[in-house]
Amino acid sequence: MCELYCKRDTLALRRKHIGPSCKVFFALDPIKIVRARRQYMFDENGEQYLDCINNVAHVGHCHPEVVKAALKQMELLNTNSRFLHDNIVEYAKRLSATLPEKLSVCYFTNSGSEANDLALRLARQLRGHQDVITLDHAYHGHLSSLIEISPYKFQKGKDVKKEFVHVAPTPDTYRGKYREDHADPASAYADEVKKIIEDAHNSGRKIAAFIAESMQSCGGQIIPPAGYFQKVAKYVHGAGGVFIADEVQVGFGRVGKHFWSFQMYGEDFVPDIVTMGKPMGNGHPVACVVTTKEIAEAFSSSGMEYFNTYGGNPVSCAVGLAVLDIIENEDLQGNAMRVGSYLTELLKKQKAKHTLIGDVRGVGLFIGIDLVKDHLKRTPATAEAQHIIYKMKEKRVLLSADGPHRNVLKIKPPMCFTEEDAKFMVDQLDGVLTVLEEATGTKSRSVTSENTPCKTKMLKEAHVELLRDSTTDSRENPSRKRNGMCTDTHSLLSKRLKT
Repeated sequence: MCELYCKRDTLALRRKHIGPSCKVFFALDPIKIVRARRQYMFDENGEQYLDCINNVAHVGHCHPEVVKAALKQMELLNTNSRFLHDNIVEYAKRLSATLPEKLSVCYFTNSGSEANDLALRLARQLRGHQDVITLDHAYHGHLSSLIEISPYKFQKGKDVKKEFVHVAPTPDTYRGKYREDHADPASAYADEVKKIIEDAHNSGRKIAAFIAESMQSCGGQIIPPAGYFQKVAKYVHGAGGVFIADEVQVGFGRVGKHFWSFQMYGEDFVPDIVTMGKPMGNGHPVACVVTTKEIAEAFSSSGMEYFNTYGGNPVSCAVGLAVLDIIENEDLQGNAMRVGSYLTELLKKQKAKHTLIGDVRGVGLFIGIDLVKDHLKRTPATAEAQHIIYKMKEKRVLLSADGPHRNVLKIKPPMCFTEEDAKFMVDQLDGVLTVLEEATGTKSRSVTSENTPCKTKMLKEAHVELLRDSTTDSRENPSRKRNGMCTDTHSLLSKRLKT
């Protein structure tokens, strides 16, 4: 492989010149990736890794048709959108055709963060309202305007929530306030939003928008109960606000049955603004806001021109059009449905076998595995999740852990992921879980541990000690446990397993 530096020098230069808040996956032993193709990534030694987490390379890493489209347009012209060009209008027309009829006006940006920031501006301009309702554990981007509405990034005890921000409970029926045994969790969670609106009005405040991912990603792969979004939209519209559906991570056919994730909740639910990003350019920076003519005209009436230097440039639009073509020509939406269903079925069999798996949830190729230490209490298995993603890396499978407790294994691979890939991933996970459960004295449902009582007792005590340390550390600095960056917990657990 062609490298400028050896891995050690690359790491040293990164530490010297790249900001310390810019983290790497697997901090104990980072992977140096030098090339990728389809659903596989390769390190400097030519080792192949199955990529189960890269929803940016939507149609597959380095897809030749995407590369060709970018190169062809780059050779001809790349300029800003103030000049007339067919690519931007063709792309806007094609995107609009995938959405409900009223969503027909596009604003192109370079990232999902830019798109969500612009969506807030559109919402606030419509009626002059300022307040935003967001979901707990939500993440909508890295701009200051979005960190303010992203509880996922709030530092406990340090950040003071802005007065114009209102946080509603995550509609999580597994671990949330209203669970699967509730008679009507959708209404119960929606009523929480209704109460927020009433309290805001009583304080003289006005709601500009409710924003939510159609399926919450960083929050732990959460899928709201049916009917929730319809009820929330009704309350928000009644307050003069708009509904923003954030499809940055979950759009473009990932759910399989529908092109957009919000569409799986029914035809009677249509957001007022939809934001999109990550998968649009298959790694090329392109994003978009799509809204109604009414909202777009209100934004224009402010008299302020909206101009984005690179947003909607000919190369970005050519890449975006190529991605749309590939999704259709290779039936990747159908593949997401077929492979996603197969993978979910395999994982549910693992749930029946392994006590560490508390819940398997997802749609298409967007799946979460909620790891627990206790099924009744649903105690998050945070340290175990971190250990598992490191062990899976050793087996050349890339996974990450997220959610408020960093205990949910996230699966959101490139859309060309196959049934063979799914089987390989689950087989490796089965092996890792089996070894972990045996080493910690946790019995699988179908297998009795062969550890002697003395050995089992010792391992259980060591495990409790480890997880007590882990829990303390998590409270002090929760951001350290994101995506394999929990170094202390992993090393401690590895030591336990070697006893």
